[in-house]
Amino acid sequence: MPTPLKVAVIGAGLSGLIAGRELERESHEVVVFEKSHRLGGVWVYDPRIESDLLGIDPDREIVHGTIYKSLRTNSPRQIMGFSDYMFEGKEYGDPRMFPGHQEFLSYLEDFAEKFGVTKLIKFNSEVTRVELLDSTNEFVVEWKTKGVSSSEVFDAVVVCNGHNSQPRAALDIPGITYSTINHALTSYGWTLTN
Repeated sequence: MPTPLKVAVIGAGLSGLIAGRELERESHEVVVFEKSHRLGGVWVYDPRIESDLLGIDPDREIVHGTIYKSLRTNSPRQIMGFSDYMFEGKEYGDPRMFPGHQEFLSYLEDFAEKFGVTKLIKFNSEVTRVELLDSTNEFVVEWKTKGVSSSEVFDAVVVCNGHNSQPRAALDIPGITYSTINHALTSYGWTLTN
């Protein structure tokens, strides 16, 4: 059996939860860093809206909420689960074939609890830097928890922070300016329904 590694997983969304579980199954020492107070990543609904929907102002308050209140899954529950922990057959108050986001978030919370992933998570811990140490092939991971900076050395790092955590604006196209696309409305900024 290979020597167990000390592994940092950044993000406790769907990918981070799976990475954490599988790494622990292989007897690695795992720490999952999650910047918010709960797991679930994009499946966590937040009714707040950023003041700058295009993410251009570096001083804005960043709201990591990319779903809207009435969002439902676009895949049926029969194919949304994990092979050894099916979503089908589990109900948390929304039995529809294409349930709302809260139903899937409840499923992820159940999964994390059942497989012991919740205990691996450092909540409210935003990773601020990852650096490879050339001399040892290890990584220094720095994070902040409630304004207090900490760091630790890991053998490996798995980044699971998602590609939808920052809006992208195509401002490098001639004729396109912030004011011409500021009216763009996507699910990133549209959180409430009529």
